[in-house]
Amino acid sequence: MTIATETGHVTSADGTVIGYHRLGAGPAVVVLHGQMESAHSHRQLAEALAGTHTVYLPDRRGRGLSGPYGAGHGVEREVEDLAAVLTAAHAHWVFGVSVGALVALRAATTLPAVRKVAVYEPPLFADGPAPTDWVARYEREMAAGRVAAALVTAMRAARMGPSIFRAMPRPLLELLTGRMLAAQDGKAGPGDVTMRMLAPTLRQEAALVAELAQSQRNVPADTLLLGGGRSPAYLKAALDALERAIPKARRVEFAGLDHGGSGNTDLGGRPERVADELRHFFT
Repeated sequence: MTIATETGHVTSADGTVIGYHRLGAGPAVVVLHGQMESAHSHRQLAEALAGTHTVYLPDRRGRGLSGPYGAGHGVEREVEDLAAVLTAAHAHWVFGVSVGALVALRAATTLPAVRKVAVYEPPLFADGPAPTDWVARYEREMAAGRVAAALVTAMRAARMGPSIFRAMPRPLLELLTGRMLAAQDGKAGPGDVTMRMLAPTLRQEAALVAELAQSQRNVPADTLLLGGGRSPAYLKAALDALERAIPKARRVEFAGLDHGGSGNTDLGGRPERVADELRHFFT
């Protein structure tokens, strides 16, 4: 059954428009997507929650329904964007994924409106600063129009993708990534946000990770920490550290899932499993 979806927008503190999709009925939950994602990336998760919750799926800046990054973009702008959506939705619950999880955790420390926060694998680095040595190469490849190469650089830096990808010779991996981009471009319809469109956002995402990578400890809200059993070790270590540091935290690991576990099934997610935990938490 197709679930009716409405679109709307709010104006953030600096005047930037933040667009969102809304579906379902019941208490409101705002879902913040991660890097190389858009609001559409958690459509199936929202559908799984729609019977019990009204789900808001904002596009974070720089993609989809939302306006561009401004000068000096950083976490405070991202928190302001979330605050505007929370106000419009009369919402007090947030679920953040990856970089969106970092924003959600920061918001939970600064916005009284956030009473419960669930996060899926925030990219924290317990043992030192976030690695940034890959960014210069990524920038050169993007400037040269080599989007597939730039994505491979970022993916390897984040230790994402199946282990077989990390073992492949780089030229082969770039070739396969280029074919995937071309196939996605060919299938894209009006309003779709493709990986080629998302590739430039990695500049700002890397800056956010560097800004937030070791600063998410004093969270007063009830917190649900989620992760996949097949995810990189540093993401599990991040959840370990958060579990020790946050007074009101509960931890769940999904066997067989990886960093994309909360996303749509076409990219390897199992959104129904994640939605079951969120439904129990957001009551």
